[in-house]
Amino acid sequence: MINFAPGRYRTFIKQLWRFALFGLAMLVFYILAVSYNFLWLFGGMPSLKALENPQSDRASEVYTADNQLLGKYYVENRTPVEITQVSPNVVSALLATEDARFIKHSGIDPRSFFRVIKGIATGNSSSGGGSTLTQQVAKNLFDTRGEKLRGALGNVPLLKTVIEKTKEWILSVRLERNYTKQEIMMMYLNTVSFGNNTYGIKTAAKTYFDKEPWSLSVEESALLVGMLQNPSRYDPRIFEERALQRRNVVLSQMKRYKFLNEEQFFTYKQKPIKLDFSIENQNTGMAAYFRSVIRDDIKAFINQYNEDNPDAELDLYTSGLRIYTTIDSRMQSYAEEAVMTNMRDQQKKFYEHWRGRNPWVKKNPKTKKYEELPGFIEARAKQTTRYKALKAEYGTDEKAIWREMRKPVKMKVFVYGGRRNEKDTTMSSLDSIRYYKRLLNTGFMSMDPRYGHVKAWVGGINFKHMKFDHVRQGRRQPGSTFKPFIYLTAMDQGFVTPCSHLTDQPTVFAHGEDNNGGPPWMPKNSNGKYSYRSLSLREALGQSINTVSAQLIKKTRAAEVIDYAHKMGIVSKDLPQNPTLCLGTGDVSVLEMVSSYCAFANGGIRVRPMLILEIRDKNGNVLKSFSADANQVISANRAYEMLYLMRGAVEDPNGTAQRLRTQYKLLEGGNEIAAKTGTTSNYSDAWFMGMTQHLVSGLWVGGDDRSIHFRTIELGQGGRMAMPAWGMYMQKIYADPTLTQYRPEPFRKPNNFKIDCGGFHIDSAQRYIPPKVVPEDEDEILQ
Repeated sequence: MINFAPGRYRTFIKQLWRFALFGLAMLVFYILAVSYNFLWLFGGMPSLKALENPQSDRASEVYTADNQLLGKYYVENRTPVEITQVSPNVVSALLATEDARFIKHSGIDPRSFFRVIKGIATGNSSSGGGSTLTQQVAKNLFDTRGEKLRGALGNVPLLKTVIEKTKEWILSVRLERNYTKQEIMMMYLNTVSFGNNTYGIKTAAKTYFDKEPWSLSVEESALLVGMLQNPSRYDPRIFEERALQRRNVVLSQMKRYKFLNEEQFFTYKQKPIKLDFSIENQNTGMAAYFRSVIRDDIKAFINQYNEDNPDAELDLYTSGLRIYTTIDSRMQSYAEEAVMTNMRDQQKKFYEHWRGRNPWVKKNPKTKKYEELPGFIEARAKQTTRYKALKAEYGTDEKAIWREMRKPVKMKVFVYGGRRNEKDTTMSSLDSIRYYKRLLNTGFMSMDPRYGHVKAWVGGINFKHMKFDHVRQGRRQPGSTFKPFIYLTAMDQGFVTPCSHLTDQPTVFAHGEDNNGGPPWMPKNSNGKYSYRSLSLREALGQSINTVSAQLIKKTRAAEVIDYAHKMGIVSKDLPQNPTLCLGTGDVSVLEMVSSYCAFANGGIRVRPMLILEIRDKNGNVLKSFSADANQVISANRAYEMLYLMRGAVEDPNGTAQRLRTQYKLLEGGNEIAAKTGTTSNYSDAWFMGMTQHLVSGLWVGGDDRSIHFRTIELGQGGRMAMPAWGMYMQKIYADPTLTQYRPEPFRKPNNFKIDCGGFHIDSAQRYIPPKVVPEDEDEILQ
């Protein structure tokens, strides 16, 4: 009990002490009430477990097989780093600007708090903030101002703020007890927002300067730290002058707290802002189509994992998973470069070919001339989300809908050669459809047949503006690239051998006899002529003679060919069970074709395509490892015989892919390539499939609509539209000294392999003499 001396102010002092003790008791009670959510008035607090293991949404990262970052999946683009990976310039700028006494206080800085009170009382809002870095960490990590931790009093305006600040003070003290200052600094730098959906210093350095955080300069660090006060207000892209002034304020704070001397401050203050800005999102980066495709595969795994592990709460966008894929960053880069070079060239030819005309056409059966399809653009417009939204808004008022569809608006469109392959323009929705329908597209995939690892994947010309993937999603007629399955079936069933010869002559499928009840049909060669010469199987396949394929399918029947195609890796169930199959009339994907061709290069062993190697959690623990699924589908001898036949396309003078030898010089050094070109009716689809000993790659080129194509075989055949990309890709592969596993080499013959064709042995040096009269160009389906 405190005894107060008698005197004039004894009663006043006594009352003052009572109020002080009562206030202290109430403060303690208030803090305890907030800590334990007294009567559910104040809202919950993070548990001890949450405090010991603070969580923040973390982007899941996708890596190549050679450990290069491909891209991310995220809601908030955040990739944590250790404090040792951050430039000291960032730390200095942060301490000088946000919390100069960070090292000295224990989570709450009374001096800063009373400075804020003084500022409010005097109306001086520039006196500085009262929140320490630790308090800001508490706010960012535990969302103290969100609905989840809000109690009954959380909706009272002024009281709401007081309770939130109290929680942050309590959490700050707890954080200081559990973590070192370096760890708290790391938490702060990994959680703060720098605008443009950029969270954490690592992502900010990449977004604004295309740098790693440890290489940020003084002025760059000052700019980023200055943005923290208000990322939108100080966005250097939009408000450069304002951002410059804020950066210089940070520099002056660094001088004030002795991080810079006077001379350094003056030097850095004079420097202009230099950005290398690029918003990192799902549209950017390498292999964007590939990342979009495997996203659904990863989600399926996550759903199954969470179902098998009830305590697990994995989420693709927030759990910080590390997904390791089979893609090789070097090969992916070469594929993208080769494909874009080819497509830029094809598009230039396409524009010139259709100058002054629209390319959506159909051949008139009477005149044999191509005529424009009426109402084509309007029909395609009705399939767009824009039209459907307008339809929902205007109902049956078609005039209003089309008025809006014709209204010009500002937009970005894809262009070859523009900054990041796009440009700003003004056009209507209808004009936009017309523009994009004039573009050719493509799908390319490269796969190692030994392990099933997909090494490169290009699903189209630009993922940002055209999301449809032409490798797995797209399904088009493969044309003559389907013929190897015809030849394989015929040889495996004993109808022919690699030594067999067939005559290039008309082959008729009679009504009801060979054509499953269909009308009589006689396939033609691409030039409409027949040489009536005896051709070896290698000559016929290498020069893509339609009549020979027709004779073979007449022997085997379409149903048997389909069985073999499925066994090799074609998964489509819609292949036509009629003779037109010999010309490749059933829709398939690039993924199916490359996968099935791999069995030829892999000694008859089919290995299913692998896209993902393993998935790890944010701590590096392996959640799932994936392994190859392989089985022998044809004999090794038969596979080698097929390679020999398909080498004719490249090695023989009249082969449809002989330019790989003459122009691209890809057979030098004893290299061997087995290949097949493909072209479909009206040149709507151009294909090329190429195999080396350890790498199988294939691609399709064409318009997204089958009615959009070239009008001549000279421009529209697979050997012209698709093969150049394959050739350029392989040139880059062979020129890279680090890709030794894909060096030029001959195909490896099975043990004890030997065939004697009337005194001539099939080996790597054997060449057939081509016939004198042969079609010079690719085939065309004529049904």
